[in-house]
Amino acid sequence: MKKAAFLILIFLLNQISAQQKLTVWTKGEMPNSKGLKLNIVEEKEGRITQIQEAELFAFLPAKEERKKMAIIVIPGGGYKHLTYDLGGYSYAKWLNTLGISAFVLNYRLPTSPDLKQREIGPLQDIQAAIKLIRKNASQYGISPDQIGVLGTSAGGHLATMVSNIPTDYTELKGDWTSVSPIPNFAILVSPVIDLGEFAHKGSRVNLLGENASPEKIKEYSMQNRVTEKTPPTILFHAQNDPAVPAVNSIMYYEAMIKNKVKGAVFIFPEGEHNIGISNKTELTDNWKKICSDWLQNISNK
Repeated sequence: MKKAAFLILIFLLNQISAQQKLTVWTKGEMPNSKGLKLNIVEEKEGRITQIQEAELFAFLPAKEERKKMAIIVIPGGGYKHLTYDLGGYSYAKWLNTLGISAFVLNYRLPTSPDLKQREIGPLQDIQAAIKLIRKNASQYGISPDQIGVLGTSAGGHLATMVSNIPTDYTELKGDWTSVSPIPNFAILVSPVIDLGEFAHKGSRVNLLGENASPEKIKEYSMQNRVTEKTPPTILFHAQNDPAVPAVNSIMYYEAMIKNKVKGAVFIFPEGEHNIGISNKTELTDNWKKICSDWLQNISNK
């Protein structure tokens, strides 16, 4: 009995050590800050509503099983909170079963009182995270040319921002300027795309404020920002999603077709706004197999 308990303890310690917390911004480098000192606020377990600065958590497969691909998981939460557990860690652990290194990003929310310019705060964090992982790819045993993003809900919107906005907002200097902040591919699960007619209104208000201009809404409706340089993207959505209408994914995919961007879109009849690692129907659960096959396909090219 004691031996079994000891082995369980060793297993748990190994699991904990597999999660490495990385500093996205070194001291004095974080842009767009008023210099306020903020506490981490967690409204309930698994949901953070305020952080001082971006946090990045590494989930690495065993070296013998590790592929060259890495994915940054961007949790959703309507730009109001971060569903870092269900919308972050669970995806990272699943990716590890595929031999893919995963990094979960807890980004600064646009509602943070510390931000000078709310709408670019999250974008600065994901851009810096991509640069950090790409620059240190050899340390993690991955390829700097196989770094993607996986965004859910509002995290999907942030994934499309970093995929389509070429301006580097990180303000990092020196040899950082030569490191691209744009991902090599993107996976979008129930993503917020449009901030206009088909918007998840909470995401729009939290990102752009209560009285955003039509011009600002158009600028941050990401179907309008797709170009031929948009990285390959696969989208998953449920037709009966009550929070983020499936037309969001359809609009983005239509823009991809127009600009000859490689990818695919899958609209499942069920799943609501809960497509994830555990799904209510076997049909919806197929998104993981489809996604795995797609990742294998692009890694071979």
